[in-house]
Amino acid sequence: MIRAFLFDLDGTLVQTEKIKALSYAVAVQHLLGLSQPDQRAIEAYREVVGESRDIASQYIIEKLELQHKLLPLMAKYRVSQPGEVLTAMRTAIYADMVSDPKILRENQWPYTVELLRVAREATCKTALVTMSKRSDALHVLHTLGIERLLDLIVTAEDIRQGKPDPEGYILAANRLQVEPHECLVLEDSVNGVQAAQAAGMNVIAIATPFTNAALHSDQIIEHAWIVHEPEKLAETVQRRIEEYNRTIHGG
Repeated sequence: MIRAFLFDLDGTLVQTEKIKALSYAVAVQHLLGLSQPDQRAIEAYREVVGESRDIASQYIIEKLELQHKLLPLMAKYRVSQPGEVLTAMRTAIYADMVSDPKILRENQWPYTVELLRVAREATCKTALVTMSKRSDALHVLHTLGIERLLDLIVTAEDIRQGKPDPEGYILAANRLQVEPHECLVLEDSVNGVQAAQAAGMNVIAIATPFTNAALHSDQIIEHAWIVHEPEKLAETVQRRIEEYNRTIHGG
């Protein structure tokens, strides 16, 4: 039986990916002296959703050819790499955005948050497995009032390898004292789905405006169930559990 529900954070419980993309666009706007947030940064970030902030920053720098603009700012930010400058700029902008509780509440995914509540009420074990920093994750969870619904929180500080490596999900299963096949994972990115699959877990992928195209273009996703309409999430979860039970019991 399914004994644990494991949730990603960004893009799954809350649309922070949209806010992060905008924070990169604003950072590039400031960097290049543009009148509007740079939409190219949003599109570039869309291609690396689910990666760590360092990898995302480096990708955007290369995609938009920003290194020559960042090099002179390294001393000001007291860093040794151009990517660290963009990360620092983006992080400060993002922190300012999410400091407003209203923004986070308006950007939560209500059907996924409700599923977390239902899982908790059904006495299933629950965990968050995110590549976000612990302080960022706790801020979001506290603002949404859902931290108490989680038995375990695994963040970037707890692991050495980020998604698509399965380390985070394997760690969560071990700490929850459940077998990987007894876990149902809710993810929105290709990297997240790959990580959960590599851990031997059941996966439901939630397609968002930032991840829909990638989920359908990556062949490994053929083994995951994809939800395109959020209001059908609970129904899809029920069918996924029923299929799992038939497989386990040979039906």
